[in-house]
Amino acid sequence: MRFGAILALSVGLAMDATAVSAARGMAVPRIRPRHVVLVAVFFGGFQALMPVIGWMVGSRIGPLVEAWDHWIAFVLLGAIGAKMLWESRDAKTAATLPTEEELFGLRVMLLLAIATSIDALAVGITLPMLDAPFALSVATIGVTTAAMCVGGLFVGRRAGAMFGRRLDFLGGLILIGVGTMILIEHLGAGRAS
Repeated sequence: MRFGAILALSVGLAMDATAVSAARGMAVPRIRPRHVVLVAVFFGGFQALMPVIGWMVGSRIGPLVEAWDHWIAFVLLGAIGAKMLWESRDAKTAATLPTEEELFGLRVMLLLAIATSIDALAVGITLPMLDAPFALSVATIGVTTAAMCVGGLFVGRRAGAMFGRRLDFLGGLILIGVGTMILIEHLGAGRAS
């Protein structure tokens, strides 16, 4: 497997996390260095860690994860998105605006990182079959995801500045949309094969 193919795979895996990062960026009044570090470490780190786990556990649970990964991502992203929609219903009062802890809390970031990196677990199982250089693949996946997510965070903040601070509703829709897209793609791929 050539580096170009590894990079293309990395970009594909990073798309979900990038969209989620953009939704986070929309919801904050300004991006702090802490936000950048959290997005890069959680999303980039989990996208790099999951292929390692997938490679270590191998084919024993690979088919099980592959059979359910889309449902897990759909439920986690849908639940977080629904929570954002619920909180946006009364955006006039400051109490309903999400706090930094609700947007970038460790538990929230962990759930989002897991939800957006489950596909990378299945990729880790297949990397040895593709004769891909494992360390290079994992590093490329992690670095690409971290860079794209930081970019997504700033793009989301820019959109938030242009359209106002009441974008929690849109952020929730994006998370639900990403989860739904993951589900539809996997269900459609299952029918096609």
